[in-house]
Amino acid sequence: MGGQDRALGIGTAVGAKSWFVYDIDPAPHKGSGRRPDRTTDPKATSVPNRSYVKSIERTFRGLIRHVPENRPLVCNVDGRLDYRVAVRAGDLRSRLDLRGFPNPVRGPKGTPRSKEAIERDRAMFPVDQLHQLLRHTCADHKRETLAFGRRLESILGRAHLIAVWKNFIKSRSERAPDRTTPAMRLGMTDTRWRWERVLSRRLFPERERVSQSAHLIYRKRWTRTLPELDLKHAA
Repeated sequence: MGGQDRALGIGTAVGAKSWFVYDIDPAPHKGSGRRPDRTTDPKATSVPNRSYVKSIERTFRGLIRHVPENRPLVCNVDGRLDYRVAVRAGDLRSRLDLRGFPNPVRGPKGTPRSKEAIERDRAMFPVDQLHQLLRHTCADHKRETLAFGRRLESILGRAHLIAVWKNFIKSRSERAPDRTTPAMRLGMTDTRWRWERVLSRRLFPERERVSQSAHLIYRKRWTRTLPELDLKHAA
């Protein structure tokens, strides 16, 4: 987001069975500015990222509101430390069942995948598929590209458009004969939508039950406004 020293993580909550995108939340943080020819310091992964932790907490709190009190929210996550730190919050500790699937050490190219790698890929496939779609359809999500996003709200806006497309318009799989959408799997609709239906009605944030972070993104108030230029000095 503007350069390697200003990075943006995007939290994505995807249904394990329906593949429905439930939430997209920003996590802006200071980038590492690392070069491809430099190795990553292993000590850096042992320190939680405060921005990631806050984003994960917002997502978890938004999801548990839709889960009965007597049932925990089961979440499949990768091996990031930030998830375990976020669950320590008092209102989340007893409501979440966190199941971690860290990335296993990969062997030499061409070797068969280990049992741990197969289990990890199976559990994290819905969110991995979403990330592949984001990189495939949005040039600003590719690594080392001149099309990087300039503004957080614009990046999140495009990500939300991808979520609507994936939830209501696109089939769950291009290979399987089942042409249902994630929204159809959840019973939210009985047919695939078209963009004409998505854009047929304007939604007002004051009339909908949206989160505070969604209000900030919609109003383009998440990032700090740049100071106005002094036109007298420019002249």
